[in-house]
Amino acid sequence: MDGNALSVERIIKAPADKIFALLADAGRHASFDGSDSLNHAARQSVPLTKGAKFSMAMRGRKETLFIPYRTTNTVIEYEQDRRIAWQTAAFGGLIGGRIWRYELTPVEGGTLVRESWDVSQDKQKRMITSGSMPKQAEDGMRATLQRLDELLES
Repeated sequence: MDGNALSVERIIKAPADKIFALLADAGRHASFDGSDSLNHAARQSVPLTKGAKFSMAMRGRKETLFIPYRTTNTVIEYEQDRRIAWQTAAFGGLIGGRIWRYELTPVEGGTLVRESWDVSQDKQKRMITSGSMPKQAEDGMRATLQRLDELLES
């Protein structure tokens, strides 16, 4: 992890607009979540734009004492077919601040997709960067990009 952010990349053999359509539909997030911590996002298609809010039902994990919880996510960056990012909060804003960012760059043979886990504004930054969470986040992001690739190829 370099400072406040961790990123992974993958070339996906699909045009940026198709990838972005999946990322910008909160109802589809559970279909490609590689962290296996998302029970479900919005129950129906929710197109995201800058400032949009959406929630996710999360499975309990070690950092939340294994208690299932909900996050409220706010889209803070949005550039159609190029970039989308949302910031999470949970437990009434007591926990959170992580930013999940996707950047799409057309390349020969598809689209380079970069997913980032940015903890620069996270309220628990020291706790989550000192343990196993960075490795878990990196593994989850790699799995997410693989699932996106598989979804778009089928």
